[in-house]
Amino acid sequence: MEVNNHFTENAKNDFQLVLKAREGDQKAYASLMQRYKDSIYFMALKMVNNKEDAMDLTVETFAKAFDKLDKYQPDFAFSTWLFRVATNNCIDFIRKKKLNTMSLHGMVDDDGDERPMQIAADELNPEEFSIKKQQTQELKALVDSLPPRYRNLITLRYFDELSYEEISTQLSLPLGTVKAQLFRAKYLLGNIINRRNKNDL
Repeated sequence: MEVNNHFTENAKNDFQLVLKAREGDQKAYASLMQRYKDSIYFMALKMVNNKEDAMDLTVETFAKAFDKLDKYQPDFAFSTWLFRVATNNCIDFIRKKKLNTMSLHGMVDDDGDERPMQIAADELNPEEFSIKKQQTQELKALVDSLPPRYRNLITLRYFDELSYEEISTQLSLPLGTVKAQLFRAKYLLGNIINRRNKNDL
């Protein structure tokens, strides 16, 4: 695979890391993430204007990019491709959020008459409930394989549904530390899930 002759030294270094990452080198993944996580985070923050959402979108962007790494072609710098993944991810998030927060008032049909709001039932049928319960149990088993402090953070955030501020208070940790460690915890968990999915194939 030929690299673009116009690449900067940084872009060439990124490409070497991409090749190593494709071969399963975890350090190469970590290096790429370390290089761009702040830039991706601040770009997401500008688009969604919410720190927690931007943090989650940053993790998602790397998960999606690493999952599609074999599709990256060195016609463009890796950073260009990564930012495109991030931008599309943010646009999808904003679109979904708008759909989820559509006003309940003033819903009208094509004739201009008000129409009743139809809200889907939250209750799962027995089969869906059983699948969801099994998935939750599998996820908890994966979370248990994390180092204790990361396991605790993931549990508080996603199973107990505490906010960053509540976790900060409960663990007597600075807010920035909670966010940084959760970021790392989600990255580690993502790696475990990806490796497990590949082994299942």
